[in-house]
Amino acid sequence: MIDVHELRKHFRFYAKPSDRLREIVTRRPRHHVHPALDGVSFQVASGETLGILGRNGAGKSTLLKILTGVLLPDSGTFELTGRITGLLELGTGFDTNLTGDQNILANGLLLGMTRQEVEARRQAIIEFSELGSFIHEPLRTYSSGMVMRLAFAIGIHADPQCFVIDEALSVGDAHFQQKCMRRIRDFRAQGGSIIFVSHDLNAVKMLCDKVIVLEGGRAVFSGDPESGANYYNRLLAEETDLDGQAVQQAHYGSGEVEIEAHDLRGAQSEGSTLSSGERAHIDLTLHAHEDLDDVTLGLMIRDRFGQDIFGTNTWYLGQPLAMRAGERRRCRLEVDVWLAPGKYTLTLALHAGSDHTTRCYQWCDNLIRFDVAGIRGTQFGGLCRLPLSCTFEPLDPAEAAPRDQEGADAASQ
Repeated sequence: MIDVHELRKHFRFYAKPSDRLREIVTRRPRHHVHPALDGVSFQVASGETLGILGRNGAGKSTLLKILTGVLLPDSGTFELTGRITGLLELGTGFDTNLTGDQNILANGLLLGMTRQEVEARRQAIIEFSELGSFIHEPLRTYSSGMVMRLAFAIGIHADPQCFVIDEALSVGDAHFQQKCMRRIRDFRAQGGSIIFVSHDLNAVKMLCDKVIVLEGGRAVFSGDPESGANYYNRLLAEETDLDGQAVQQAHYGSGEVEIEAHDLRGAQSEGSTLSSGERAHIDLTLHAHEDLDDVTLGLMIRDRFGQDIFGTNTWYLGQPLAMRAGERRRCRLEVDVWLAPGKYTLTLALHAGSDHTTRCYQWCDNLIRFDVAGIRGTQFGGLCRLPLSCTFEPLDPAEAAPRDQEGADAASQ
């Protein structure tokens, strides 16, 4: 259980180092104060996962450092039940001159483990990290992914009640990331609490029970992951009203051009329920209110969990669009919906350039809802069907013999 109440942390910034001395001598302030955290409050129950979203500089790292004891708050309180461990910046708590094996003891002790606990779990840590013989090499020879492997392995074996995960997890390879995510789910199923900081909105939606969004050191949103991700997208579009209230409307943007009408129908079903493999016709009417030389139309398909399944835009497709004030333009998007049966939504956006973070004219979250029922053609598993071909060729016995002999020779050695 984690109970955070009105945490505040401010940092003094000086234009140059000598200003610190001048301030002491003259007793006149020569600094400006940066509020890294300004009254942040939340709770995380046992077995619950809290996602934290926010732009760079929003206060995420400062908050995690306070929770893990790296920093002390200026004011406010936080209560932790049990041990808290996790991944902050890569290399935190490590000595690069020591080997990986030696760092297991040093880092384990820093996390609050006893020497006996470290020794009892050392082999499990080494096996989980999959570092092999590199465990006996100095940490300065490790790649960032190898450091992450060791840090995660030590932290998750420290028997914590709460595990904190920062963006450090993103540097690992796909295999180890999936292994970490499975271990995190097992940890949560056993009653462990998790604080998860990431810019990967899909991971936040799939892993977290609730989300807070930080901006300027304040928690400007608190709620479910889907709404939190939408709020964060609005922040990126720089259109957010920072009044601390959850955003209710799904549409926002500067409004120079907008989607005036929309419709999605299956080519055969002629409705919003399609078969997997059926072509969907998405008809839109765009209305420009100003002269615009750069308009990009983007789309994102999401499943019922809010997970992003597929997205693209006309900028990537090499189809630039310019519109004049008062002009209306019809647009048809056609896509073969090779998705697994289920419920889906379509988010649409109008913006300049390659993405909505530069200049967002309109963002429409989950504007269109549609269902996929049944599969046409070859059955498949998972979320979507990908083009796949398979060929079989007889192997010439004369070609196979040398390989078989090599294998027999290797086995006998």
